[in-house]
Amino acid sequence: MRAAAVSLLLVLTGANLLQAQTPYPQCSAFAGQPAQDINLCNAAVDGARVFHPVAGLLVSGGNPVLGSVGTLGGFGHFAATLRVNAAQLKTPDLAYDGTGTVVAQGDKIFAPAPLVEAAVGVLPGFGPMGMFAVDLLGSAQLLPTTQIKGLTVDKNARRIGSIALGLGYGARVGIPQGRAIIPSVSVSAMRRDIPRITFGDVTGGNDQYSFSTNLKATNLRLVAGYHLTLFSVGAGLGWDKYTGSVDAQFSSSTLGVQSAQTIKLDNTRTLAFLTGGLDLPIIKIGAELGYQLGKGQNLKTSFAGNDPADNRLFVGGGIRINF
Repeated sequence: MRAAAVSLLLVLTGANLLQAQTPYPQCSAFAGQPAQDINLCNAAVDGARVFHPVAGLLVSGGNPVLGSVGTLGGFGHFAATLRVNAAQLKTPDLAYDGTGTVVAQGDKIFAPAPLVEAAVGVLPGFGPMGMFAVDLLGSAQLLPTTQIKGLTVDKNARRIGSIALGLGYGARVGIPQGRAIIPSVSVSAMRRDIPRITFGDVTGGNDQYSFSTNLKATNLRLVAGYHLTLFSVGAGLGWDKYTGSVDAQFSSSTLGVQSAQTIKLDNTRTLAFLTGGLDLPIIKIGAELGYQLGKGQNLKTSFAGNDPADNRLFVGGGIRINF
């Protein structure tokens, strides 16, 4: 019985190793190479897949107009916001050499992403409750790279020095503006992007693998809340779609630096958040707290301390000026 148990263990272990070493289609050109090469190629692809929804969360946040629960009130009303979104980011170890399929954790930071946002009132809405009031929204997303070891902006990307510069646009519709016990309710849609950024440097000889990716995010939000004398309080739900492409590289012990075929990324996330604001005479101070719900991605690589199925906390804060 002991021999049978050992044999069964060996069979199961061999099956797991075989499954772990099965390459992604984009890495299939290396199927005849050592297992370490396949694992490195898979790790580069999976690293981008794990990073992508985190980057999307950082540049999207929750409420598209921080601390606001209703529309602006039509033409002639304008708001400008300076805010910072932040979420915990755990990077994979770039020294991973393809031995096994578990990548150790690299850095762990609470990564910030500054944004400059604007909202312009277009329609005041209909009736005493301003039904279907419309605001146009715009944003500039700034993703700093110097605070994250190994992260850089592509030299041909839209950027400000070492900061990746993304742009966004959208609209918000009020249904309706609240009165008494009836809350203000709004729905919005935003389209944002981040230009190509790279994690790792294989050609420099220091890292074993790297990936570069860009991001296009579609954000849908539903926000409801109340505007009191000095405060605005509310809650919201969101749905995000993140798309982009990945170029992955790794250092092969036999072939040197190798590149996988370009990979297309397409992922979705849902989130919930609380939002609030302090309405001072000149400026408005806003904040939010929320969770992005995790989602399994059937990765071939495991990243220590970083499971994409885990929920992710995010926060935001900033100031808004209404004209």
